[in-house]
Amino acid sequence: METKLEVSTICLPNDPQNGESQKDDNDQLFGAEYEIGSSYKPSEMKGDMQHKEVPCAVCFQKKKTVLLMIPGRKTCYKGWTSEYSGFLMTDYKTFSSKEYACVDKDAEPLDNKNGNENGALFYGIRTKCGSLKCPPYKNATDVRCVVCTK
Repeated sequence: METKLEVSTICLPNDPQNGESQKDDNDQLFGAEYEIGSSYKPSEMKGDMQHKEVPCAVCFQKKKTVLLMIPGRKTCYKGWTSEYSGFLMTDYKTFSSKEYACVDKDAEPLDNKNGNENGALFYGIRTKCGSLKCPPYKNATDVRCVVCTK
């Protein structure tokens, strides 16, 4: 029987209330880095953000009750309001877990730190025809996304 682990991206506060220091070797909470240098950067994304830290963002809209991320689109459907559009990202294709995030096309780094710590990694992804039907999709293209509210 194969064990599968679910991984999720979490947004951490800037003012943590830390627990006690431990001696065991079970460190599993990492920061996130963009891996979107020239070869993995979606064509419409600005700047080279290779190894830059990913800031946390939370979408909140007063009087709107539904937030929906739509992969494969850059605009919302009629009746929905676009909060931002960007590119679908996840870790590298050979890594075991996949959680997708819609990263704003105008994404910015947390700071100018440029270390390669390889915690959680955000790569721009491309389509692969086969089980993904082409058309309507096209092979080896950036995957757009949009975050919509209603």
